[in-house]
Amino acid sequence: MRIARYRRADGASRLARVDGDALVDISDLPGVGTSLRAALPRLAELREGILAAEGDRIPLTDVVLEAPVDDPQKFLGIGMNYREHAEEARQAGIPIPTSQLWFNKQVSCIGGPFDPIERPRVSEQLDYEIELGVVIGQRCRHVEAHEARSVIAGYLVVNDVSVRDWLQKRSPTFTLGKSFDTHGPMGPWLTTDDEIADPLDLRMRLSVNGEVRQDFGTHDMIYDIYEQIAYLSQVMTLMPGDILATGTPAGIGAPTQNWLKPGDVVHAEIEGLGAIENRVVEEG
Repeated sequence: MRIARYRRADGASRLARVDGDALVDISDLPGVGTSLRAALPRLAELREGILAAEGDRIPLTDVVLEAPVDDPQKFLGIGMNYREHAEEARQAGIPIPTSQLWFNKQVSCIGGPFDPIERPRVSEQLDYEIELGVVIGQRCRHVEAHEARSVIAGYLVVNDVSVRDWLQKRSPTFTLGKSFDTHGPMGPWLTTDDEIADPLDLRMRLSVNGEVRQDFGTHDMIYDIYEQIAYLSQVMTLMPGDILATGTPAGIGAPTQNWLKPGDVVHAEIEGLGAIENRVVEEG
């Protein structure tokens, strides 16, 4: 099933089941509420009621979609986790890591699937990175790779927007260059794990103003999503709603210095998960 978070005309945020080109509100169902993060641990037991929910069909065109999980405890990303991308980074002077390279994206960067992306006042080196987002569904620690799929609630599309001079030069830990406000758009909804036969065989495409810049598959990961969960959970307890951005394929703007500029429209889609689209604006 697909669960969206949307904003009503009165400003209230609600949860809904995605039903074709419309939404069916589920927030009033017992145990659901308005926070997807809070509902995730009970998603299996809530599933039957969510799928059976009836009510007015709300056209997607009549609502504003918000980030499916707007309040995760953690938003983590892995660097240079696609083989061809790691090679293009190496050619740009960035060493290929010898182990998993993780960084924080501060949760204040999260944006909705169609919200604008700001080009910050302090840099013009604004870059895009389409990524498969994994949403954790169960509190877990020391998860074995072969068991890791059992703790995944579902998937979404993430654009891991990056400010390159702050990322590679001014913030050696990556965190600042990855955490500018608006630089974590995601969505358009959560697609639950049971809907995806193999998350390691999904096509990813990102275009800027209709020009395809990234077009590859999740099969090219160096460390697959199960290895990522096993690695992270050795260090920290992963919590329901935590978001993992699992790496980007080749085609980013950095090697050619082809930076995003105000007016650009970035469209990112992943097979089976839908698409997000964000216009670049100047920081206000």
